[in-house]
Amino acid sequence: MRTFNNGDEIWVEPFRAKAFPLIRDLVVDRGALDRIVASGGYISVRTGSAPEANTIRVPKQDADLAFDGAACVGCGACVAACPNASASLFTSAKLGHLNLLPQGQPQRDRRVLAMVAKHDAEGFGSCTNHRECEAACPKEISIAFIARMNRDFIRASARQRPEKVVSGPG
Repeated sequence: MRTFNNGDEIWVEPFRAKAFPLIRDLVVDRGALDRIVASGGYISVRTGSAPEANTIRVPKQDADLAFDGAACVGCGACVAACPNASASLFTSAKLGHLNLLPQGQPQRDRRVLAMVAKHDAEGFGSCTNHRECEAACPKEISIAFIARMNRDFIRASARQRPEKVVSGPG
């Protein structure tokens, strides 16, 4: 709003995405984002006493990238800005913050396959690299997360038996 001048016309409308059904006026149901996270957004841990925090070394670059992905607040601005109504930036950020850390490795393949499948099932469009999502993201999440998600998806798909391969990433 800071870049508008007095008297400028501002158009306000609800998000235009099949996956965000209109509830009323400018209110949409963003529950599809929650369902993507629920499909794979967890890690399994051993029960029992917690290991010493410093026994699992995490390279600083990986920790920084995971933190960048975790910064996503699920606002849906990426979906609203994308001409394809893709939630690939959101999905890849959530995948990135879990898959980059050692604790997320056991479920890495299953997670990326499940979350991409849920993204597609919810009706989000495919990413075609317009980069509008990156420009609209209030947390400045990079589309490099989408590239990482695509690599993880291809790797996980190759490890699966052919009959279990799901559709391609956003």
